[in-house]
Amino acid sequence: MNHSLEVTLAQRPEVVERVLRVVRHRGFTLTNMNMRLGDDGVHLSMSVSSERAIELLSNQLTKLVDVTGCHVMQPAMSQSASA
Repeated sequence: MNHSLEVTLAQRPEVVERVLRVVRHRGFTLTNMNMRLGDDGVHLSMSVSSERAIELLSNQLTKLVDVTGCHVMQPAMSQSASA
């Protein structure tokens, strides 16, 4: 199953490495990553895949010191499902 997360990070050199380590250790595969610098820190958008519950990853990410926010994006409804 594919999941999308929006993570806000402190602007520190090692924070991305820590996030990626947690993703790997929790059994998720990173499929896409986009990072941008904002006024309130670094915004990391990533897509992961795993059969495990996404809460296992999001709860662990929020425990990291340099993570200031973690939001699991709800999957978009397909056109056929809404008709």
